[in-house]
Amino acid sequence: MCVNYAPVHRQILRDIFGVEPPPGEWRSEAWPDYPAPIIRRAGDSDAWESVLASFSMVPKKAIPPGTRYFPTANARVETIGKLRSFAPHWRACQFALLPATAFFEPNWESGKAVRWKIGRPGGEPFAIAGLWRAWPDGAASFTMPTLNADGHPLLKRFHKPESEKRGVVVLPPNDWKEWLTCRDPEVAKSLLRLYPADQLVAEPAPVRARSSDVAKSGLIAGPSIEAEE
Repeated sequence: MCVNYAPVHRQILRDIFGVEPPPGEWRSEAWPDYPAPIIRRAGDSDAWESVLASFSMVPKKAIPPGTRYFPTANARVETIGKLRSFAPHWRACQFALLPATAFFEPNWESGKAVRWKIGRPGGEPFAIAGLWRAWPDGAASFTMPTLNADGHPLLKRFHKPESEKRGVVVLPPNDWKEWLTCRDPEVAKSLLRLYPADQLVAEPAPVRARSSDVAKSGLIAGPSIEAEE
């Protein structure tokens, strides 16, 4: 599972993904309910567009009062077509790319949780497979489909020893177009595979108590934003 990742900055959306960045701001790290840029089909066409969307399929603000909170930042591929939070959007093939430079997972090999950063060699940007939905007010939100990673040489090292290991799907660039334009959920499911361990790099990246994302970093446009980590 993954509830923390690093979205790309605006210029990478143009240079690597070929889309105009959406208006608005986003932090250098996304957590549930944070806005982040996603890439999706533009309407009924096969053209791509980038929009800001909230990380978690059902944002906290959309959960009715008195209803117990349920996390929707991740969606198990095994049940994504059955659970009501995801199924209508899965059947509608509302697939997205989540442009990123890293995602983060807890490593317990020391006996306590230490956050690790996982990404491509040299910090190369990549795309995580996503599923998105629209809300009546025009806002969008998204989730990350996950697969069992018990046998993955790298991803099995994360989360508590007794926990099932799960992993997000890093899509090879050759699959980006097919994922976004796919109109068949079963075909889409065939594209969901764990990325080869030998093509990923990982290292400790402890969470800072507080951090600021400032405009000069190139990660957001506009004034400084204080991240709540």
